[in-house]
Amino acid sequence: MGQSPPSPLRDTLADVAEQLAHAVAARWQREEEQRQVHDPYPLPVRWRAGAEELTDHWANIRRLPAGEARGTHGPLDLGGRLDEVVDVYRRIPSGRLVVLGRPGSGKSILTTRFVLDHIASRTRTDPVPVIFSIGGWDPTAITFRDWLAAQLLRDHPGLAAPAPGGSSLAAALVEDGRVLPVLDGFDEIAGGLHRPALEALNATTLPVLLTSRPAEYATAVSETDVLTSAAAVELTDLTLDDLADYLPRTTRKARGGDAATTAWHPVLSALRERPRGRGAEQLAAVLTTPLMVTLARAVYSDTPGRDPASLLDTHRFGGPGELEDHLLDNFTANAYRLRPEHRPDGAARHDFDPERAQYWLGYLAHHLTRLDTPDLEWWRLGSGLRGPARTLVTALVTCLVVGVVDCVVGTLFDPLRFQIAEGLTTGFLSGLICVLAYWLLVAGRNTAVAPSGVRMKVFGRAGTPVRRVGARTALGLLCGLVFGLGYGFEHGVLKGLFWGTGPLSMLWFGLYDAVFFGFVFTLGGGATLGLLASLETPLDIRSAVNPVGLLRTNRRTVIAQCLVWVPSFGLLAGVGSALAVPFLSMFLGPLRWGLDSSVKLGVISALGGALGYALALTAWGQWIVFSRIWLPLTGRLPWAVVAFLEDAYQRGVLRQAGAVYQFRHARLQDHLARTYRARGASRRSPARRTTGPGGAAPTR
Repeated sequence: MGQSPPSPLRDTLADVAEQLAHAVAARWQREEEQRQVHDPYPLPVRWRAGAEELTDHWANIRRLPAGEARGTHGPLDLGGRLDEVVDVYRRIPSGRLVVLGRPGSGKSILTTRFVLDHIASRTRTDPVPVIFSIGGWDPTAITFRDWLAAQLLRDHPGLAAPAPGGSSLAAALVEDGRVLPVLDGFDEIAGGLHRPALEALNATTLPVLLTSRPAEYATAVSETDVLTSAAAVELTDLTLDDLADYLPRTTRKARGGDAATTAWHPVLSALRERPRGRGAEQLAAVLTTPLMVTLARAVYSDTPGRDPASLLDTHRFGGPGELEDHLLDNFTANAYRLRPEHRPDGAARHDFDPERAQYWLGYLAHHLTRLDTPDLEWWRLGSGLRGPARTLVTALVTCLVVGVVDCVVGTLFDPLRFQIAEGLTTGFLSGLICVLAYWLLVAGRNTAVAPSGVRMKVFGRAGTPVRRVGARTALGLLCGLVFGLGYGFEHGVLKGLFWGTGPLSMLWFGLYDAVFFGFVFTLGGGATLGLLASLETPLDIRSAVNPVGLLRTNRRTVIAQCLVWVPSFGLLAGVGSALAVPFLSMFLGPLRWGLDSSVKLGVISALGGALGYALALTAWGQWIVFSRIWLPLTGRLPWAVVAFLEDAYQRGVLRQAGAVYQFRHARLQDHLARTYRARGASRRSPARRTTGPGGAAPTR
């Protein structure tokens, strides 16, 4: 940290940190309730001290001065269980802890419990623990502190408000040590970035809690060094006693016979009495993590008519891997089976076909795998396509929409046959301009149009960087010039055809109108895009953020931008054209232009320009193009995408992480993505499968 900030700033940051703590606690409390980790009680998560080679010197962990480092201070006692995680963490003077565990071992449960218990016992001066999915961090492109601030802004857009001193509230919270980073998923960082990531973390003294799979962390340590001043613990496997205590309590009692007997008792007896049997041995190897036990409970305890004894069938399951795939497959199918119950908010649950739902989820998982991120961001759903394909799809949709609007509105001013021809050419030119702008700002940079998370207001708005306003103004001038020259030329040629003139006259009309409309649209495009860039301002700090809420907020932003665009561009094009006639007449000769021509140009230009801008250069517009049109049209997503995502969240397949969705388990995401790719490969293969999983014929 730098120097201590002045008292007014400290008080402000303390108040903001309190608000952040309440928001974080509410979010993860909802996550625990939705995940039902306390039903009937949390599965035990325990850990032991990690390997010494993965732990720093205990003198560094204890923050001992140089003289005392030569003493006999030994390791700290860091063993414990889930309800002790905060106490164990606070035994570490450095505040730096690495939690190692294999997939499904309970790392996510531990981080959630850590955040909730830490916030419950924190004082006003303690930092706020915030979970960050570190897999998306590129340490070679952005510093650790800047990345933390950016992630805070993504999940809490209100923190973009300026702090006293000029920086954002998010950056000020990080710089002043008001945030305790809980970094989940070090193993999810790209393999080539493990070493620079660890080196970047070692360049800071911030307290952190870092989770990782053991192998990936050990490899990174071997390439550079351990996390400086950090102790390491490793999550342990569940025991047979844990299973015997938990699983029978998750299902109903057996009918007849001993009232204390359940369907799980024969399975548990086989595991205890015949541990060397093949079926018992491979099932015991699977049911060692909270993830797999939770899946087994969902598939066999929560589903009527399912007998868990089938898990011991060695003819059906040839090894632990097949058992895990079976549980993952049936977890999704079970989540989407037809049920009469309602969602927690009282609304009726949507009924999606289980196989179609699994296919759509598989596409989403494959999409995340291609982007190398666990975060399902609605504004990046089109990013699974390559840049040229995204540009072409965006241009095609823009071309159709603008062409139809031009044709329909233009019939109020000109004959239908003339307007149909003009609508076709105007739509084509709009698509061409869309290609230019979209490639320069989005596809050419291999990025996506992020939601602004802003609202429009004229008075009291925060300042907008001059560079951004200048860049948007320049883009508007360029697009306006290209569109104006093209539109003017085709307008003049169509006019000549409609009047029955010769080729030379049509060419003259085209060149004549190209200069005129090029001037008008260049002026209007540059001024309007610059105005829109200057009118953006951050959201209020108290804004609640979740994926659907952010989508609605961005939709309101786009509507506000269009309400600015339509009168601004319409007046500039309509009134500007009327005012430009006397001036340009001095150079081009007499111009035939009336009031009706100005009105038509203003109305059509305003509507078409606003729609083109919204579809190509806003996050909500890109959502419409890809998530509401293209991906459903090609069968990769349902038409009701929002309803599907929210329903998957309610069913426990997805979870919310601030403004994004994530799959409930990374293992589930990997499995669905692999299944989706295998299904695609089988469709492309000449010898297609004739049956689906389990021998059932696939349905469409």
